[in-house]
Amino acid sequence: MSQLKPQICCPNANCTAPLNPLGSSVCGACGTPLLYRYLWAVGKTVEQIPATSQVGGRYYVTARRIWLDTQPSLPPDVPTDWSDAVLPYLYLYPYRLHIPEVYGFCIQNEDPAIEEIFLLDNVPLDASGILYPAIAEAWTKTTAVRQVYWLWQILQLWQPLAELGVATSLLAADNLRVEGWRVRLCQLYHDTDVLAASTDSDLALQLADLSNLWLTWIDSARPEIIEPLRSICQQMQAGAEPGAIATQLNQLLLEQAARLPLNLKIAGGTDTGPEREHNEDACYPLTLNQPSQADGLMPRVAIVCDGIGGHEGGEVASQIAVQSLKLQVQALLSEVAAAEEPVPPDLVMQQLESAVRVVNNLIASQNDAQSREDRRRMGTTLVMAIQLPQRVKIDGGKLAENGHELYLVHIGDSRAYWLTQRHCYLLTVDDNVVTREVRTGRALYHESIHRPDAGALTQALGTRDADFIHPTIQRFILEENGLLLLCSDGVSDNGLIERTWAEPARAVLNSKMSLDTAVKTWLDLANQHNGYDNATLVLLHCHVSSPTPEVLLPQTSDGYGKGVGRSDGSHPLRQEGQEVPGNSTQTSSSTTQNQSKRGLLIGVGTILLLALVGGVGVVAWSQLDPEGFQRFRERVIPLQRIGRVNLSDRLNSPPDCGEDGWGAIAPGAPDPGVIAFLN
Repeated sequence: MSQLKPQICCPNANCTAPLNPLGSSVCGACGTPLLYRYLWAVGKTVEQIPATSQVGGRYYVTARRIWLDTQPSLPPDVPTDWSDAVLPYLYLYPYRLHIPEVYGFCIQNEDPAIEEIFLLDNVPLDASGILYPAIAEAWTKTTAVRQVYWLWQILQLWQPLAELGVATSLLAADNLRVEGWRVRLCQLYHDTDVLAASTDSDLALQLADLSNLWLTWIDSARPEIIEPLRSICQQMQAGAEPGAIATQLNQLLLEQAARLPLNLKIAGGTDTGPEREHNEDACYPLTLNQPSQADGLMPRVAIVCDGIGGHEGGEVASQIAVQSLKLQVQALLSEVAAAEEPVPPDLVMQQLESAVRVVNNLIASQNDAQSREDRRRMGTTLVMAIQLPQRVKIDGGKLAENGHELYLVHIGDSRAYWLTQRHCYLLTVDDNVVTREVRTGRALYHESIHRPDAGALTQALGTRDADFIHPTIQRFILEENGLLLLCSDGVSDNGLIERTWAEPARAVLNSKMSLDTAVKTWLDLANQHNGYDNATLVLLHCHVSSPTPEVLLPQTSDGYGKGVGRSDGSHPLRQEGQEVPGNSTQTSSSTTQNQSKRGLLIGVGTILLLALVGGVGVVAWSQLDPEGFQRFRERVIPLQRIGRVNLSDRLNSPPDCGEDGWGAIAPGAPDPGVIAFLN
């Protein structure tokens, strides 16, 4: 460690004078933008390293645990072996919306007696290295729906973290940070470190411990949710099943979200690109220079598929996927519309997974019929969003027409982003070799990306039997204004969305640009920067009438100080039958809906026909592959029983915590192998 004046190195390998004063935004010698990567240091000795220190000749300590990589263009150090403390981060990689990732290690010498220090990326720090606010700090400044949404996310993380022995991470209040709607963790804490001090050999972390933390917030919650939340916490302390708690919390979440109006607009387009002769992508809807599509799905459904297998393969597979999914989603929407109570999230996810497997088998059967083998088998990626308009009972038995649920289905490397005025969130995790290597604990992300097969897909529709397909299905709640962006890798490659999102997204959200224009803007950018591939994009504009207030970051934070770097940068990513006023939905101007009586009759007839065809597809699967269909029907996702124990006294300051104290791939899933390479 040293106290020399820090400098940051230019990422341009050809720069003749790469060292720049800390705080510069561009290199003084070559004009290249400087990269500020702030990391979170983990290890028993990091608390002893004071701010303004330089560690290992590379890292500058800006505040407690917050280290700046002054040589961000160099790969991080990675030892041949690392401790078991690293493994939970790797296994939980599919939950990267909430969990940080291991970036590398600080290796000062080869002495094994030196305590291991590893560094985390994807942590809740803004572009200037300042921590996002803790939940306790932001709690009183937000809405009721967001308060419940934060608790829902924590509850969803409880089981996967408990299975890996790191549930303590959700009990340290200062470890839980919020960036807008999402909950993020600074680091993971191991349960054994907390429980080791106990003389009770049967002691284990339980939901009751989680309720003890929640109870410290509930008295200052919005008045309308205090009593329901207190009742839920009491049931957690009494040993209620996790499933029962999730059901009640979900009902409360839907009730609060349903009070907000929701208006939707959608637009989509695809382009062959300047270097391709055929377009293997497909999407729904297709609004650019296309007539309106009055099929009952707009604007609630968005689909993007990127075909694999060439003009006579990938193009066919992506079209089959889009058309088949439209039929099955129509059947799902009809079923939800007929339901008297909201369909639980786990059941909706099972139905969506069933639909994906039907599509997979349709494509796979065509591969078999054409004797396609190995890499000749056609297939397609998939990213699909469904805004599910479930009716929810609210005040006095009134029915609100929409609980604001958004379901996201994903296979492959097509992506989904959520864009707001201030943030760009990547919602999906690519199914490729990099992800496989990390989530199985074989390598760190920054090691895997240098493999020659790093971008090779490990999952796609149609290339294998449905038993080998593991779609990622997530649920979100729409409680703020934003844009959902679905795209193929021809658009997302080379960080294009992350680099260009702000201007078009803000223009749309401020009503200064139409959705169709925004779609065309991004397709043009993709052709300029990623012109070697087809480009496809669908935008769903979600508007609520009462925007959620942002919790602004303080200039200083207790114990963490103010970061050093760019000040202007953004972070990388009824009584029954009575309608609640303002709950309306509309499409873009290019997709005017037919409201005449004749159009309504045609629409109803179309819905019935599509539902019938979707049912026929399921029946056909059951007949063609009865064993596979039966295995799917018998699939059960058990919920671990969690008991009650009070550990609040020992969890106020978890070890190594200082004084402040969404349907992903299972970590243990079998290696799916490699099925295709990206160009």
